[in-house]
Amino acid sequence: MSAESTPGPGIPGDTGTDGARHRGKGKRRKPQRRRKGLMITAWTAAGIVVVGGAGAGYLYFKLNGNLKSVDIDQALGTDRPKKADNGSENILVLGSDTRAGSNKKLGGGTDDGSARSDTAMIVHIYKGHQKASVVSIPRDTLIDRPACTDTQGNEHPAAQNAMFNSAYSTGGAACAVKTVESITDLRMDHYLEVDFAGFQKLIDDLGGVEITTTKSIDDPDSHLKLKAGTHTLDGKQALGLVRTRHGVGDGSDLGRIQLQQAFIKALVNQIKDVGVFSNPKKLLDLAETATKTVTADSDLGSVNKLASFANGLKGISPSNMHMITMPVAYDPADPNRVLLQKKKADQIWKALENDRPIPKSATSGSATGEAKGVVTAP
Repeated sequence: MSAESTPGPGIPGDTGTDGARHRGKGKRRKPQRRRKGLMITAWTAAGIVVVGGAGAGYLYFKLNGNLKSVDIDQALGTDRPKKADNGSENILVLGSDTRAGSNKKLGGGTDDGSARSDTAMIVHIYKGHQKASVVSIPRDTLIDRPACTDTQGNEHPAAQNAMFNSAYSTGGAACAVKTVESITDLRMDHYLEVDFAGFQKLIDDLGGVEITTTKSIDDPDSHLKLKAGTHTLDGKQALGLVRTRHGVGDGSDLGRIQLQQAFIKALVNQIKDVGVFSNPKKLLDLAETATKTVTADSDLGSVNKLASFANGLKGISPSNMHMITMPVAYDPADPNRVLLQKKKADQIWKALENDRPIPKSATSGSATGEAKGVVTAP
């Protein structure tokens, strides 16, 4: 697989790394109008579908026809962690980074025929659906990728010291889920994938997203150039922001993750005030784009199911989202790669397994990317 490297200095960190874990077993809207989505575009899409799906029959069938789904359960079979019985849920959200078709000229990069998952997040919804923890997984983490079978039935052998995002490029959604479950020993109850060409259009349909930068950003690779200050980002700029590395922090993928997390909070804040309720055309445009942008697991692969799922999450606000990055250290042998800090990561997986808050000790001393605070929600 050909993938962009993550340049970064060799920063000392925890040396207890071993790749994959082997499994042994804004303004406030009135409450009745408050609709939030899941995370990044997927959260936006789901919230919009809640409203759009309740309109007319023709709209339902039109939107339902846009949705794509993958049968993760069939591809992975029964060799998986058990489902939690404590009322919590885990969702794997991936950003699809293929360079084919309309994606070819977006966000930099070349069309090498591969598909990547530059953005990967485990979203843990706590019992009661009032709080969430989000764990970003660095794409350049070296892991032991398990053998897996993709949704077409093709088998892919295991690989050692492989980049995390090679799981998706090797075997698609099923292999990505299998890899995450092998690292965490947590069952992924749902899967959502966001196409980044659709992400750009969705931000434009929303009318842009307002953010504040505390430093200037200039990254020719992601085509983003912003002066310090407050900006309303259009779709192209927003895509550049969530993909930029070289113009911020230490130039690593870890810095990019910090920018993504800040943008997500700004986006979720803005969803409450997009003004679609009094503008049917804008609502339809958003619903059209959102349902074309998201691929879901088969359990969420219809407008009704996605809408019902999203409606159950409407109580989660940005202040109730705890966002962290999986603890890693730069690889002393290759500063373009990072290694899992297993002991710290295990604290995270155990907390989520038991539906508890993630302890601060789980992320202290981890490599960060040095881009925290560069982007904030206004």
